[in-house]
Amino acid sequence: MRVQRVLMPAVEFESWTVLGDDQIPVEPIERVLSYLVSIEKSPNTVKAYAHDLKDWLTYLGRHRIDWQSATLEDVAGFVAWLRMPPPARDGRVTALPTMQPYCSARSVNRKLAALTSFCGFHARHGVELSASLITMQPAGRGGAATSYKPFLHHVSKRGVERRRTIKLKTSRQIPKVLTVQQVQSILDSCEHLRDRLLFALMLDTGIRVGEALGLRHEDFAIAEKTVTVMPRHNDNGARAKAGARTIPASAELMRLYADYLNQEYGALDSDYVFVNLWSAPRGRPWSYSAVYDLVKRLRTRTGVDFGPHLFRHTYATWLLRRGAAMESVQSLLGHASITSTIDTYSHLTVEDARQTLESAGWFTGREVRL
Repeated sequence: MRVQRVLMPAVEFESWTVLGDDQIPVEPIERVLSYLVSIEKSPNTVKAYAHDLKDWLTYLGRHRIDWQSATLEDVAGFVAWLRMPPPARDGRVTALPTMQPYCSARSVNRKLAALTSFCGFHARHGVELSASLITMQPAGRGGAATSYKPFLHHVSKRGVERRRTIKLKTSRQIPKVLTVQQVQSILDSCEHLRDRLLFALMLDTGIRVGEALGLRHEDFAIAEKTVTVMPRHNDNGARAKAGARTIPASAELMRLYADYLNQEYGALDSDYVFVNLWSAPRGRPWSYSAVYDLVKRLRTRTGVDFGPHLFRHTYATWLLRRGAAMESVQSLLGHASITSTIDTYSHLTVEDARQTLESAGWFTGREVRL
């Protein structure tokens, strides 16, 4: 069983499927992936589901378990199997208790989330599954409609458990943030205005690299000093994850954009802002791989270990440190829910906390002496 990329050049369509040993798409997985494509999930999301569900059916196949009759114990066995290194999964070697888990807890939980969607999809389409994997109950007070709860949602007889019971504990990851010196070093190490504009844009507006690569010239409003992100089809496969939004930008960024047009872009006939200028095909929208090649070169020059998304984290963190409201940061980042913003950026370092306390007069305005 393997994950296979699907590409239709005529319509520039990219997706993913899972092929069995007979080189035919695995039907229960294919139905779920086709559904994800139909609701316009990104190719990266479809790819992740393909890999996660391939692992699930691979595990079941090696243990001769039909996917429709899998039980709660099988899910637990699947988790233990994922944590083993590949050679130990088929019994070729024995995994020692002291070995580090092969799959991180975060990766295992992502695969369990995919399995939740897999079970929910098939239950909604009339496939009988083990009651321990998915529970159906009337929705609302009237009970006329039927809703499907995720698998393992209600396994306690008293209804005490309200979460997926098989879920590994993960440590909270605090976003890494660039320092002012690191950002300046990266910008100053760019050999071209195009490259400098890309990183300056992500720092100044917090947009994702995919959103930047899909920008058109019409999205830059120099007089208003704004940049608009629009979900649209892009020839380089770049995607805007959220809906359309307009972000205020600095006058300095607009001057850099104007310099880029005058000094490097010239009379090139293209709608895209970021394009190939020194490599063929000239004028073609810049690709993700070209950006990551640039990042590798800049890492070597600066000694700073960074990726494009780090500029987005830096933008949001710097805003919050300067007193921006969480709701404003949510809107600027394009998060659909403020929960996502809070979960990602509610961190405070010791120095952040100290500055907050000093601003509140905690150390200087006390009414008692210590």
